[in-house]
Amino acid sequence: MSPEQVRYLALSFPFVTEGFPFDENTLVFKVGGKMFLLIDLLTTDRLTLKANPDEVFTLIDEHSWILPGYHMNKSHWITIKLMDDNTKPQFIQKLIETSYSLVYKKLSKKVKNGLEGR
Repeated sequence: MSPEQVRYLALSFPFVTEGFPFDENTLVFKVGGKMFLLIDLLTTDRLTLKANPDEVFTLIDEHSWILPGYHMNKSHWITIKLMDDNTKPQFIQKLIETSYSLVYKKLSKKVKNGLEGR
């Protein structure tokens, strides 16, 4: 899965914004002001995303191309090596969808209502 495909997928979810809050090289995707996905545009071979805390260590153990989240809470975030020959695009897509869902689900009712125009 290329960084362009990752970006396209991330922007397909409702209420997603993208920006560069840290530096000009780290593209961050947010929903309701909360991060769910980061891509380093210099290397473009890795992305960092939120994961279910109950699954983080299993994912890391079972897949050589999944690492603890780079510069993030290792219990909640993972980093994926995109250029690894073992990566499976459908699985990465599912991980991105899960990341978005985890973050959206934790948004306050007030933020969700604002996003949804209620």
